[in-house]
Amino acid sequence: MQNLKTKLAKLLLERSYKEGDFTLTSGKKSDFYFDCKQTALHPEGSYLIGKLFFEMLRDVDVKGVGGMTLGADPLISSVTVVSHLEDRGMPGFIIRKKAKGHGTGQYLEGMSNFEPGDKVALLEDVVTTGGTLITAAERVRDAGLEIVTVLSVLDRGEGGRENLRDAGLELRSIFTRQELKDAGK
Repeated sequence: MQNLKTKLAKLLLERSYKEGDFTLTSGKKSDFYFDCKQTALHPEGSYLIGKLFFEMLRDVDVKGVGGMTLGADPLISSVTVVSHLEDRGMPGFIIRKKAKGHGTGQYLEGMSNFEPGDKVALLEDVVTTGGTLITAAERVRDAGLEIVTVLSVLDRGEGGRENLRDAGLELRSIFTRQELKDAGK
């Protein structure tokens, strides 16, 4: 698995990691920006993320994976495909930012693959404060699913892990900023 992490780190540093002066979704200023979609939508990056997340879930009792659109969409697809190839099919669901304005008016898409009480993992590309994940978790719980764990590609180490823990969620990440930089050398 370490070889996969090294390959992913190099790709993330090449395509997704930028240093400079940035304003984040949370409104905070930062000296780096992490745009995971650039790697998650790359063929090798998609595979590596899906495989590493799948390995993190190998011994975890979950039926499937989901996350907030748009950042988690390619992550979810990667895991669902890898899980099929590994003969442990895990379906996915996507959480809308706003309830669907027509039809059933739901927040979650893909729910025909799940039953109330099913255990799931939430996926996220980058965690800063955890606010988006906490909102997503409320919608998932309202839909009757049980969140077992939260996985992210990058934990920025800026309070998100602690905020998620306070909301009853366990965060596990592939990388912290320093781990990403070290692994990509």
